[in-house]
Amino acid sequence: MTDIDRIREPWGTRTPYAPGEPWPIRVDCYLADGLDEGDVDAWVQSATILHSNGDGLDIAVKDGRIVGVRGRAVDRVNHGRLGPKDLFGWQANHSPDRLTTPLIRRDGTLVETDWDTAMDAVADRTRELLAERGPSSIGFYTTGQLFLEEYYTLALIGHGGIGTNHMDGNTRLCTATAAAALKESFACDGQPGSYADIDHADVIALYGHNMAETQSVLWSRVLDRLAGPNPPAVVCVDPRQTPVARAATVHLAPKPGTNVMLMNGLLHEIVRNGWIDRDYIEAHTVGFAELQKQLEDYPPARVAEVCDVPLDDLLEAARILGGAERLVSTVLQGFYQSHQATAAAVQVNNVHLIRGMLGKPGCGVLQMNGQPTAQNTRECGADGDLPGFRNWANDEHVQELGRVWNIDPMRIPHYTAPTHLMQMLRYVEDGSIRFLYVSGTNPAVSLPELGRIREILAQERLFLVVQDIFLSETAQLADVVLPAATWGEKTGTFTNVDRTVHLSEKAVDPPGQARADLDIFVDYARRIGLQDKDGQPLVKWSTAEEAFEAWKRCSAGRPCDYTGITYNRLRGGSGIQWPCNSDNPDGTERLYEDGKFWSSPDYCESYGRDMVTGAPLEPTEYKAMNPLGKAILKAGEYLPAHELVSEEFPYHLTTGRTLYHFHTRTKTGRAPQLQQAAPEVWVEMSVSDARRHGWSEGDLLRITTPRGRVDAKLRICGIRPGVLFLPFHYGYWDTPGGHEPGGAEGRAANELTLTDWDPASKQPLFKGGAARVERVAAGDGTPSAAPTTTASKPEDAGVPETGGGPDATATETFVESPTGATNAGGAQ
Repeated sequence: MTDIDRIREPWGTRTPYAPGEPWPIRVDCYLADGLDEGDVDAWVQSATILHSNGDGLDIAVKDGRIVGVRGRAVDRVNHGRLGPKDLFGWQANHSPDRLTTPLIRRDGTLVETDWDTAMDAVADRTRELLAERGPSSIGFYTTGQLFLEEYYTLALIGHGGIGTNHMDGNTRLCTATAAAALKESFACDGQPGSYADIDHADVIALYGHNMAETQSVLWSRVLDRLAGPNPPAVVCVDPRQTPVARAATVHLAPKPGTNVMLMNGLLHEIVRNGWIDRDYIEAHTVGFAELQKQLEDYPPARVAEVCDVPLDDLLEAARILGGAERLVSTVLQGFYQSHQATAAAVQVNNVHLIRGMLGKPGCGVLQMNGQPTAQNTRECGADGDLPGFRNWANDEHVQELGRVWNIDPMRIPHYTAPTHLMQMLRYVEDGSIRFLYVSGTNPAVSLPELGRIREILAQERLFLVVQDIFLSETAQLADVVLPAATWGEKTGTFTNVDRTVHLSEKAVDPPGQARADLDIFVDYARRIGLQDKDGQPLVKWSTAEEAFEAWKRCSAGRPCDYTGITYNRLRGGSGIQWPCNSDNPDGTERLYEDGKFWSSPDYCESYGRDMVTGAPLEPTEYKAMNPLGKAILKAGEYLPAHELVSEEFPYHLTTGRTLYHFHTRTKTGRAPQLQQAAPEVWVEMSVSDARRHGWSEGDLLRITTPRGRVDAKLRICGIRPGVLFLPFHYGYWDTPGGHEPGGAEGRAANELTLTDWDPASKQPLFKGGAARVERVAAGDGTPSAAPTTTASKPEDAGVPETGGGPDATATETFVESPTGATNAGGAQ
């Protein structure tokens, strides 16, 4: 057993292993108040919810309170490891400012009330608007942090009960492009690859994915491969010199907005050199001729010039990708939140398709998620899609769903594509949506162009309901606030990015009168009188396990088939990957192993979209293009970005995440170790740009765009020249007086971002603006406390010392096999 400061050593101790070997077990544990494991009253099974990795853990309970966490050695995802947010983030549950009673607005002020009064107000307004204006006056906006059972209940209420097409999740901000890219290439959502592919790969390519900070435990897996014999080559595409970039064999830092150009250049070289599997292409794909023709316009010299990357590095990256025998690729926000997001992500899929590298150990694509339960938002239809990956443009799918729900299928909106969040806000802005139910998310900080968002949400004609665990910036604007239970205080399941389903058991009671989101949704459905066609309650369950069993019936026969999973099967062991059914009783590690896809016209989830206009393909178009249900090689033409740098705004502005915080810090900002590690917003600038301006580390800079301004301390680092980076986590809930629109004290990065979105995925382009910067005040040369965004080792990155602050010491226990080799046994 080893003690280690997990703020300064966020990835923990290395456990090297060779290709093909199981990842060794290392059990991480943190207990508060000097407790030992023997002092704990109970260990309750769960998994993590402060990132998308889905690390299995047990919650430590003593005297009815959560007192710590311990990684689950048997879990296939993390083999016992936990990241900093896992180890320390649970402390937010105990915050004294938790919402514990419903609030209702009276004479302009939120005041405490009882549950009946609050819920009657919500239900009465719903019924009034349905009678006066119809279902299209109602909208739902949820999160990526609830449980599967809650999303499915919400989707049933919205789609099957109220009949609105206006449903989305904040997964629109982080994973919509993941889903869109999978639909374009495979006509269906669902990650082809598995985390276990890292154990076998000889090349790992990360496109806009700072895995070291967004999925720190998965990065530990990569680091352990790199520390072992026969390590994989690493290709990193990122304008910042992240820990991933420092570990890379080749780091490409393209000009923001040129990802499609870069990918086409890589594909051009792979095809030109014949590094392709022609038999696989012929047997299992359509569209290669069109792709090959498109790539003719992207010779490497032109690509290197437009992207402003060294030609030799571009050619070397193509050589590594083309020569890989076992290639794993991951994609995240650097592509998803940038110009031509879907088109760029699809080209990553194309690399694997033309190389025939799917469905084999070490060969997989992971179009990553940004939140812990984002996959469930999409599976269950809480993002507006139909549950079970059904196709809204396929009448047979709608009729089947009607039978599952025992309702007239015409009640299910399918007259057009589901309304995405950015369009929903336009409808709120023009007054056609008059009721917005926000659950578990904070759009007043997380959406682009915040000045506009605050004005929209503050409209008097809008009835705003917010269901959350804290009085967030969004909750402060609400007409009714409903206090919710959070992780550890309720039971449910959730699914990570590689399709692993985990069970999270209730460990403690929620504070005060707070209720589980599932209980609130069921109560709402009852109060507005939703019924099936037999006059029975539409929502027929009251417990999480009953809701899960109902979901299984909805998922039966669909790609995300859960019928072989039960709560009892999930208890005690590892999570299980879907599809899990009679054909795959132990789950499915990789999809498309036989080169067969879920893309036949009568089964697929989507017929695809035009990646430039976003227009959906007609069923007849899709059937003519892909009658046999193969994978689709879809070409993407490079187009210049919408907002370009200029003399007035000479810098590219990009925003993103940091290791120690999650979303708008409503949880991580209340965990002492995490907050001390990154207490304030900062701005990153290259060494050459800072030298040209004569600025120093710690200077206070003002970043301005046509939409607003933010003040932040300067961090000088290895970011690409001409690019600025701001973390987006910092809002105003913990600042005296909050924020005055237009004031110089703004610190939320989204004061600056523009209202623009990808035409296919509808994901906002948080990395697509232009900015100018000026110095407000000279600093003292002391760097602002910030995470390890710019170094491979914490000591190289200005990570703050934790001495004298909250204890960040966690234990690591290494498990030895009987032969003496440290390994994971059967936990794969």
